[in-house]
Amino acid sequence: MSNILYLECNSGISGDMTVAALLDLGASEEVLMKALDSIPADGFSVEVTRVKKTGIDCCDFAVFLDAEHENHDHDMEYLHGHPHEHLHVEGHEHPHEHPHGEGHEHLHEHYHGGEHEHIHEHYHGEEHEHIHEHHHGEEHEHHHGEGQGHSHEHPHGHVHRGMKEIREIIAVVKMTDHARKLALRIFEIIAEAEAKAHAVPVEQVHFHEVGAIDSIVDVVAAAVCLDDLHIESVVVPKLCEGTGTVRCQHGVLPVPVPAVTNIVEKNGLNLEIMDVQGEFVTPTGAAIAAAVKTSDVLPKAFRIVRTGIGAGKRTYERPSILRAMLIEPAKTEEKGDKDCIYRMETNIDDCSGEVLGYVMDLLFEAGARDVHYHPVYMKKNRPAWQLNVICDEADIARMEEIIFRETTTIGIRRVKMERTVLSRESRDVKVGSGRVQVKVCHYGSESKFYPEYESVKELCRTTGRSYRDIYQEAVAACRLTMETGRVM
Repeated sequence: MSNILYLECNSGISGDMTVAALLDLGASEEVLMKALDSIPADGFSVEVTRVKKTGIDCCDFAVFLDAEHENHDHDMEYLHGHPHEHLHVEGHEHPHEHPHGEGHEHLHEHYHGGEHEHIHEHYHGEEHEHIHEHHHGEEHEHHHGEGQGHSHEHPHGHVHRGMKEIREIIAVVKMTDHARKLALRIFEIIAEAEAKAHAVPVEQVHFHEVGAIDSIVDVVAAAVCLDDLHIESVVVPKLCEGTGTVRCQHGVLPVPVPAVTNIVEKNGLNLEIMDVQGEFVTPTGAAIAAAVKTSDVLPKAFRIVRTGIGAGKRTYERPSILRAMLIEPAKTEEKGDKDCIYRMETNIDDCSGEVLGYVMDLLFEAGARDVHYHPVYMKKNRPAWQLNVICDEADIARMEEIIFRETTTIGIRRVKMERTVLSRESRDVKVGSGRVQVKVCHYGSESKFYPEYESVKELCRTTGRSYRDIYQEAVAACRLTMETGRVM
């Protein structure tokens, strides 16, 4: 089976949507439940069912909490300003119920949060997935479907967890080392985003959200499912987010919320704002995407091996679903794939080196595939520079505009060229305490590894290690992921 995963986040992404999509894709429910049963925390149960979203059959992954383990902070009063005030999106009223789409097989009234992502930590941020029902009976009993519910029902005090406690919990869960590292990485991404949002050190962020047991379940479950599918690379082209606002104790926050914008910014995720009101991307969902993404570019042509669809808990204009696809690049010529490119050139004899350097920066920023200069002699033996730009046809006008505006040239030549390129992909690998982007090119059965210069340079400056050492370690780490089929 293919080990390239494509996450189509056209309707956002959350923790439970990701788990559901991966289970639908073929991840072992038995392996998942064994891991969840080993979490050293009580008061929760999980259930996997089938639901329909606008008529589309989806997998649904739900976490239920007993009364002892619900949010005790005055029904999220600190997050909303007063009890029972829930997600506020301009122009939309959301009832305290959670429709599960058409034809839901089970009616449950204990979904705590839009995607049950309650990040209710002390610094008032993160997963404001706040559609809450409080139809709890006197006994606080939760009845789940036969054979599909897994419960942990032992009284336990309400706790606030930080990264130290999260690490201790993850350390004893029955999961592979690879899944454990991935789960910790996801939590670290969320913690860093919250720390930045509230200007506090990471270790001082005490999560009542990320530390809430349902969020721990989501993250552990996502890591276990990804590991069980032996995913080697993950393509995440973009995260689609809605518009509007959410109300918290300190006022109204825009969508996307600060934690999501921080995750997107730091991890280079592409964000697209839809003309739909609502919060579609949760911090946990964004963190999962950031932790596993190895590329944001799909193969030019590919075959879909299998598709999984995970359901969200909210009902918006656009169905709340996440599609996960196992894909294989389409077969191409063994020696490479042919395509066309344009080369633009012009001779310049009266611009300073500073100007030419600035122009090169602008051209790269505008999407040039390559820019270079080489010395030439013009008429009357005047020394000059020939500017060469390699770009796609769609970028020609933009490149010409920059060259004419910023240089003294009065003419630009261009020629269409065929080229043969090796199939390639981008991977993100762990090197010491940091991560490095590596370009992998394939020629027949041979793979070549090229760590990205800027990525290596940044880690060198952060760690004080030599460029050569980090480069070689990145190549070795990337080769290992290819051989073992694991995302590092």
